[in-house]
Amino acid sequence: MTTDSPAGLPAPMDPRALHREIAAFARSSTGRSLFELAVTAIPFLGLLFGMWVLFAIGFWTAIVLCVPAGALLVRLFMIQHDCGHGSFFRSRAANDWVGRVIGIFTFTPYDYFKRSHALHHATTGNLDKRGMGDVATLTLNEYRALPLRKRLAYRLYRNPLILFGFGPAFLFLFQFRLPLGLMRKGWKPWASTMSTNVFIGGAIALMIVFLGWMVFVLLYLPVLIVAATAGVWLFYVQHQFEGAVWDRDEDWNFHQSALHGSSHYALPQPLRWISANIGMHHVHHLSSRIPFYNLPKVLRARPELHQVSRLTLWQSLSAVRLKLWCEETRRLVGFSEAKKAASANA
Repeated sequence: MTTDSPAGLPAPMDPRALHREIAAFARSSTGRSLFELAVTAIPFLGLLFGMWVLFAIGFWTAIVLCVPAGALLVRLFMIQHDCGHGSFFRSRAANDWVGRVIGIFTFTPYDYFKRSHALHHATTGNLDKRGMGDVATLTLNEYRALPLRKRLAYRLYRNPLILFGFGPAFLFLFQFRLPLGLMRKGWKPWASTMSTNVFIGGAIALMIVFLGWMVFVLLYLPVLIVAATAGVWLFYVQHQFEGAVWDRDEDWNFHQSALHGSSHYALPQPLRWISANIGMHHVHHLSSRIPFYNLPKVLRARPELHQVSRLTLWQSLSAVRLKLWCEETRRLVGFSEAKKAASANA
């Protein structure tokens, strides 16, 4: 447990010891997992059916259900995410097959995502191992060394209209159709990606044949894009925030980076439910085998974790301006700060 320092302040937590302590929460309950799956999947399918029924009355009547359906698709994706960590069910086969089925609805090939996301967890906050499952982030010095054309390309990529507008749709509709980044990692990422593509294609074909192409284009695609945009936003603010920690490989520490390189996104209760507690990301990265419904138990057992890397919904909006990692000041900065620093050093 945390002890008081001589100055009367809490002593810094030992992330490695904390990791061992919270391992007791890494026990899934089959009954609870089935319940969480049911209360997510059944309303989601019900909303899709409701959208189809209302579509006969009018597009704008049906599209109002796009946001709640997209929110439930986010939650389904988080269940798929827990399956990928082997934390949702005790059975590996149950995790894998539930994750694969959900992948048809989320347009996310399960085994590809499972492997790439594991690499993300293994390298979060490591400046020398960026690139897999991350939002591309340059250091200030790397950015300054780029030719003008590449600087403009990076600025375009980090523009909110691209990152949270075009980007999520491109990621889930196109980029996930090939196991990019794992092309030489054996047959599983290929098999998962291609089989998911086949099932997605089959589902789309059936939808078009029996319901018409407009049902897919005008109803399901908006649901998917709402979910993709929310998912990308959640992923962004979990690692791009004031106080995030990044280090070079020689100084990088898995447990330290997990606890302080991932935010505690303190969302209101309805959003915590929709996002399956993924905002408790610092705890999740410290022990990814804890099922999402046990994460609040960790915070109740260790209340001091509430304040570690805490980020409110309002505070998270300012994270959009963070674009570059400054190794000298050890903080994320925006382009305007980078320009000021360059002018000061000129």
